[in-house]
Amino acid sequence: MAIDIHWIRDDESLARQCAEWQRLPYVALDTEFMRVDTFYPIAGLIQIGDGASAWLIDPLTIQQWQPLAQLLENPAVVKVVHACSEDLEVLLRLTGSLPAPLFDTQLAAAYLNLGFSMGYSRLVQAVLDIELPKGETRSDWLQRPLSDTQVSYAAEDAVHLAEVYEKLRPQLSDERYAWVLEDGAELVAQLRREVDPNEIYREAKLAWKLSPQQLAVLRELCAWREREARARDLPRNRIIREHSLWPLARTQPDNLGALAKIEDMHPRTVRQDGDYLLKLIKTAGSIPPDQWPPALPEPLPIEASGILKQLRAIGQAEGERLGIAPEVMLRKKTLEALLKSGYPDGPYQLPDTLRGWRRELMGQALLDALASAGETP
Repeated sequence: MAIDIHWIRDDESLARQCAEWQRLPYVALDTEFMRVDTFYPIAGLIQIGDGASAWLIDPLTIQQWQPLAQLLENPAVVKVVHACSEDLEVLLRLTGSLPAPLFDTQLAAAYLNLGFSMGYSRLVQAVLDIELPKGETRSDWLQRPLSDTQVSYAAEDAVHLAEVYEKLRPQLSDERYAWVLEDGAELVAQLRREVDPNEIYREAKLAWKLSPQQLAVLRELCAWREREARARDLPRNRIIREHSLWPLARTQPDNLGALAKIEDMHPRTVRQDGDYLLKLIKTAGSIPPDQWPPALPEPLPIEASGILKQLRAIGQAEGERLGIAPEVMLRKKTLEALLKSGYPDGPYQLPDTLRGWRRELMGQALLDALASAGETP
């Protein structure tokens, strides 16, 4: 079946079409972008499916994104996406806005127990019995003109995403539909939360092994790396490689020769930023103890794995009862945060990441399970 494809290459056409889309109950959204040597994704194409046609918006020729921003923010128009974390980054970078309400078909498939973390091609095959062509995902979306194959691939994505939504939506009860939108809102909220560069060190590998004085150095290294990656629009590992951060904070080299010997240290980093890094390490390593960050908690011991298994079982049982893919019930990080809040003897606190319907359905059961585990001889 031939797809009805329309191009939008100027501001006036975008404004006119966005006004039309504002009247619809939903639009399907997809993006193609490049992110090989940059921190931020570079938009190559925005695709919108309205249930009848595929609209291809050329971001290389559009200047005024306000009409699309207004569409994204319109609470009366559901924005349909699939596994959208990077698409959200593209849209935020282009328009300054994020879509709400957001319906992620990957999440919807999990709520219908079709599968967890299903790729788009697999979902289209399962729901529409259509086999999508492969091979264009990694192609150059900034080249002009785009090839016929690229255009066809992009248009099919937009059209089939709308069709998948129209198939999945009636299968969801109003309650589960609300849950999908709730999870979509959480995805948007995560992206809206400003990452404080000074807090990034907490997630660095092996950071818990460092002393508070070494953590002070790691904190500054991670913050500098994050700020520079954004400012230079380069991947973080092009500033300093991930595996170099911990040994830098632990050994705190004071000359370029020692810096060059750090594990996984790229010669380019030593050449471009070596002198600054030595100064940063010296300054951060000399701050007074009252400004050191507190030691980070150790990972949960191996003995805790049995309790984690019990907690996971609560989510699995609830998922089976509801007919939902068990993997979306309780995230591993959430359970670990819960256990760390009071291990080994309690009391335990439900973490902030356990929100909404999950907290209501399973929060008390998790706390009861931990109380029982504490009573076990």
